[in-house]
Amino acid sequence: MSQPELTIVQGKLRGSVATNVIGETYYRFQGIPYAKPPLGELRFKAPQPPEKWNGILDATKEGSPCYARDMLRRELIIGSENCLVLNVYTKKIPDDKDKNVRPVLFWIHGGAFTYGSGSTEVYGPDLLITEDVVVVTINYRLGMLGFLSLKDPSLGVTGNAGLKDMVMALKWVQKNIAKFGGDPHNVTIFGESAGGAAVHLLYLSEMSKGLFHKAIAQSGCALNPWVRGKQDIKGLAAAIGLDGADEKTVYKYLMERSVEEIHTIQEKLENPTPGDLRSFGVVIENKSEESAFLAEEPIRIMLSGKFNQVPFMTGYTTAEGMVFALLKDPNHPERPTFEEVIPWFFGYQNGSPERKAVAEKIKTFYYGSEEPSHKNIGKKYALLSDVTFIYGIYITIMSQFQTSKAPTYLYRMSIETTLNFFKQILKIKEPGSQEDTSYKRFVRLWTNFAKYGNPTPKDNDPLLNVVWKPVTGEEIDFLDIGENLVATSNPEPERINFWKNLFAESPAAKKTECAYVKSQI
Repeated sequence: MSQPELTIVQGKLRGSVATNVIGETYYRFQGIPYAKPPLGELRFKAPQPPEKWNGILDATKEGSPCYARDMLRRELIIGSENCLVLNVYTKKIPDDKDKNVRPVLFWIHGGAFTYGSGSTEVYGPDLLITEDVVVVTINYRLGMLGFLSLKDPSLGVTGNAGLKDMVMALKWVQKNIAKFGGDPHNVTIFGESAGGAAVHLLYLSEMSKGLFHKAIAQSGCALNPWVRGKQDIKGLAAAIGLDGADEKTVYKYLMERSVEEIHTIQEKLENPTPGDLRSFGVVIENKSEESAFLAEEPIRIMLSGKFNQVPFMTGYTTAEGMVFALLKDPNHPERPTFEEVIPWFFGYQNGSPERKAVAEKIKTFYYGSEEPSHKNIGKKYALLSDVTFIYGIYITIMSQFQTSKAPTYLYRMSIETTLNFFKQILKIKEPGSQEDTSYKRFVRLWTNFAKYGNPTPKDNDPLLNVVWKPVTGEEIDFLDIGENLVATSNPEPERINFWKNLFAESPAAKKTECAYVKSQI
């Protein structure tokens, strides 16, 4: 089958054939629209269902990424507004002889809700497709186009459009994935960084109920400080030269601008510090809005148990903070500003004596008597790992397991090899090498979870040779994924306890829901 064809709800598709890392053939269907193009009056708003087409859609090429600066090649701006497309990869297309359906892995890319795409160049399926699964990758709107939020309900821009794109893509999967051999009743959402936070937010959202059955939030969660947005209409009005303008005036101005102009305005405003709110990020919407993706604080949802009760996996790497090397100050890359790393949700006022005192505690804990320098830049990465990723993931684990009826698994990725999932630099060595073993273990764990809701369903698997226990609360069980797989407990105890104690002294700890969290952990 040189160019496979099939028919979905919208019309006919023609795909292509590819080969995975072990030489097996699989089928690719790329650039499939899952929503109407968010153009004209649909800019900034919730996505609309896709339209049908006549003839055969050429699905042999990827669609456009969503308009953004390229994260790795920062001088480039790529993509367009017409970008709500997805890719499907499958080893088998159902026919009269084989009507079996397979678990679906639905990937959400990272990039701080500002960069990235689901492109094959970066997120190819070549490793996961070696197991008997169907892989879906998506694009979603980024930056201001995906996360502008206005309070005036008459404007219809309530926020979180990029997250609502993901919900629309999941609805598309429910309607169409069986045509590709995927099981609509066994969908696992997974993502990394902002994609991991998005997975967690989908897990917490009523809007996505019934659209997936397992969730893996890699290196990101709803409680990471960089996830949330400011809703700063005054700042936005000032940035476009309309000081003091109301929302309707600002909205009209933005609707008349080109996508290039929108991006220029966004970059004037978007300069987030590690602990601060973003100019354009996730917001809490009005409960009265039927289209609300997130109507309550994530911590309240976690403590109430009113989330999607499905198996949940989350974790982090030992060097998360190194991502900030991409965003470093060229003059002083070794220097964090200690006040700037304090999470906004701790509740300290900028410039206050109390905030300065906390900043000094942070410096002392991570640096002792040393001053930040190139020689101890690893301390900076440890600090940034903790404040921007690990502490939020810890609070998530300890809050959710109390009210979850399904298991929660925690991992730490500590392996150091040349292995990564950027296709252009992926170099898997000969069978039996550390890279070869590591990728096989990773794929087995993730696809086991997708298939069974348990990453180690068999205790006699010679590749894994470990039993990964879910978190119970008595001990924070987790799997350390290093050169060997080690089941252990209580990760980073000193660093976690430092942030727990720091939070306990914060103004926010006096609030009801936060005090409840503090009392339980």
